[in-house]
Amino acid sequence: MNLQQQRIIEALHVKSHFDPAVDTREIIDFIKAYTKEFSFIKTLVLGISGGQDSTLLGKLAQIAVDELNNEVKHTTYEFIAVLLPYGEQQDRKDVLDAVKFINPSRTVEVNIKDAVDASVKGLNEAGVYINDFVKGNEKARERMKVQYSIAAHTSGIVLGSDHAAESITGFFTKFGDGAADITPLTGLNKRQGRQILEHLEAPEHLYLKVPTADLESDKPMQADEEALGVSYDAIDDFLEGKEVSKKDYDTIVGHYRRSSHKRVLPYNRYLLPKELED
Repeated sequence: MNLQQQRIIEALHVKSHFDPAVDTREIIDFIKAYTKEFSFIKTLVLGISGGQDSTLLGKLAQIAVDELNNEVKHTTYEFIAVLLPYGEQQDRKDVLDAVKFINPSRTVEVNIKDAVDASVKGLNEAGVYINDFVKGNEKARERMKVQYSIAAHTSGIVLGSDHAAESITGFFTKFGDGAADITPLTGLNKRQGRQILEHLEAPEHLYLKVPTADLESDKPMQADEEALGVSYDAIDDFLEGKEVSKKDYDTIVGHYRRSSHKRVLPYNRYLLPKELED
């Protein structure tokens, strides 16, 4: 492992030693501590896509809520699972299976198709014609807008499912799924998240499912790894300090450098990205 790889691992807070039971407890305790720190918080809000990351965070959030309510002897807190399809969702069964596993305090479903299509229509009328990729970002930002509206209405916060294997590549929409109040899965790679779901006895098909952002209508259910040009196994190996091929190394580091702007609050003239200082 060279110095650059080590610096990236440290910046993304990936542990050299991982224990699913220990990290499960740490994440739950973090969610509880943050919730108790701010007296206004009564709900935790998260979009459930049917994939590994939201299933994992949804379950941990619900456990945290259950423990908090048990401690105060009252149903003060709720976890709200939000279903956010664009029209008909191809993997809806996985979404429903994830909700069943999580067993959330409350479930809300908002179909974002009309809102996204109206936004695209407005842009077209202004002479701005976006491609299918950019429309995918519209979907991600609309989903986050809905979650924040629900959080505002219920005196809550929005949870983000970003983790190290996603953060290193910048494989999220800025101010879309990349926006949240807290990101409890920070520091986990994809492999570790899968191990926690196994520890929690989640349905196997949910954590073995091929990861997909499923944002582009022209490429429905496109695998993340196809879009990224590198496998999650290689990304996880990199994050665990293991040796990867030169091609995978260059691809991963390239993604990391190009997406540096996504991992911080807006830059200003007094703050220069460290990646640009190298």
